[in-house]
Amino acid sequence: MSAVAIKGWCPGALRPMQSGDGLVVRIRPRGGRLDAAQAAGIAQLADRYGNGLIDLTSRANLQIRGVRDEGHPPLIEGLAELELLDAGADIEAQRNILVTPFWTADDDTRALAAELERALAAAVLDLPTKFGFAIDDGNARVLAGASADIRIERARNGKLLVRADGARSGLSVAWSEAVQVALALAEWFVASGGAKGEKRRMAAHLAGGASLPPSLRGDSEPVARSADPVPGLYPTGAMVGVAFGQLTLQTLSHLAGCTQALRMTPWRMVLAEGMPEMPRGADLVTDPNDPALRVHACSGAPRCREAYADTRALASALAAFVPADARLHVSGCAKGCAHSGSADITLVASSDGFDFIRRGTTRDAPEMRGLMSADLVANPSVLTGGR
Repeated sequence: MSAVAIKGWCPGALRPMQSGDGLVVRIRPRGGRLDAAQAAGIAQLADRYGNGLIDLTSRANLQIRGVRDEGHPPLIEGLAELELLDAGADIEAQRNILVTPFWTADDDTRALAAELERALAAAVLDLPTKFGFAIDDGNARVLAGASADIRIERARNGKLLVRADGARSGLSVAWSEAVQVALALAEWFVASGGAKGEKRRMAAHLAGGASLPPSLRGDSEPVARSADPVPGLYPTGAMVGVAFGQLTLQTLSHLAGCTQALRMTPWRMVLAEGMPEMPRGADLVTDPNDPALRVHACSGAPRCREAYADTRALASALAAFVPADARLHVSGCAKGCAHSGSADITLVASSDGFDFIRRGTTRDAPEMRGLMSADLVANPSVLTGGR
């Protein structure tokens, strides 16, 4: 089996994407959680059928890299045995759900996520593959900076609300209504032409003039947004990062042996459930001040066929020069796969060198063009405004 890299869609397990190092097979953990046996099993499959490298994505998924065409069918069988497959590629693509990793056993987050998964599997919505949902129902919004189009959040009065991304407020709902309203928002998005737009995302649809119907428009504002988490100990476990979101099968196997479960996050970190101390490992980022946490970088060349440069080599060389309160995004092309949002400094590779964008995304107009990697490394002061 082989797949063609098509701009505008994301890979899955059943529909992998061809990259420079082979097929990329994306795994979407149910409820954002892998038990220890599943995590260990993914490491074994990456060893047997991939190149041993595993990505943590900005959508809280994992990707086995370097899978050959002939290795894909037995890999799928292995994922099925681990109960990590959907009934079909369309269902898999539609089950795009972010879940706060800070839920506890006595709250409703996991039940809400499971109900939304079942509802999406039964629905025929024809949503764009990048269209996603977020369940962020804690006392602070930890997923506010992560990509999602429909958000189930906590209102300031303590109740749940369902909010279209890009809208300031949402509709207050009872727990039993949340999934139904979320699906109604998705249906409205498709019916009102959002799925046919250029960007095909909720916030862009609203910004383009689409108006929510009164039945889905509310005036409940969500609780305050929190800062993105950093590595450290939390009541639910130990949060550890991975430089540029890529870990080896040995590191994943090590983590699986340390904890009862791993909770995925959109921050290129995982939460080792219930761990009272920080796990250690050569590939793990445990220091909240580690410069690697201030840098986003995609796979880059030669791992990605569409990348114009080795992004991770440049990102590693520049990380120490990024100010503590700033973020650097190094992208191998204009797609911006590693980070869809704005960054203080964005470097976008092209056939002529890197474009330099300040306080913007890969889609914004650059301040400078044609910067060479060697020049950036030799003169990193450009990151702080120097010339």
